[in-house]
Amino acid sequence: MQSPIPFREPAWLREFKAFIMRGSVVDLAVGIVVGAAFTTIVTSFVEDIINPIIGLAIGGVDFSNIFLVLSGERQPSLAATRQGGAAVIAIGSFINTIIKFLIVSFAIFWVVKALSTLRLNELGKAPPPAETPTEKLLAEIRDELKAQRAPK
Repeated sequence: MQSPIPFREPAWLREFKAFIMRGSVVDLAVGIVVGAAFTTIVTSFVEDIINPIIGLAIGGVDFSNIFLVLSGERQPSLAATRQGGAAVIAIGSFINTIIKFLIVSFAIFWVVKALSTLRLNELGKAPPPAETPTEKLLAEIRDELKAQRAPK
């Protein structure tokens, strides 16, 4: 049975379907999921390994609890101070975020570098550039001079 009102799919909907089904969009979605998982690993690495080492190096300071109270009562930890309704500047959390960013950036740099190397190896070495007319003429002159100098 046919619909009494003809329905024609809008052009933007067709374009959207084509966009979603492209491989690059799927690759991007996979990259986001893997990136989110990688972020949790980096967060754990920074908070559980790097920060204790830095804290030990600077005298046993708990890095995540370095904060300034702008208004309200200071509590023993950042979480307790925030829970008490105080306005705080979380310096330690900001430093943690910078360390995480640097680690992720460094990892992405090496991944992109490795992929570039693989892509170059996969494509093979680039063919040598074609000889220009000037280079051809200079090669002929060189060969002619060599021939004139050669003992007869």
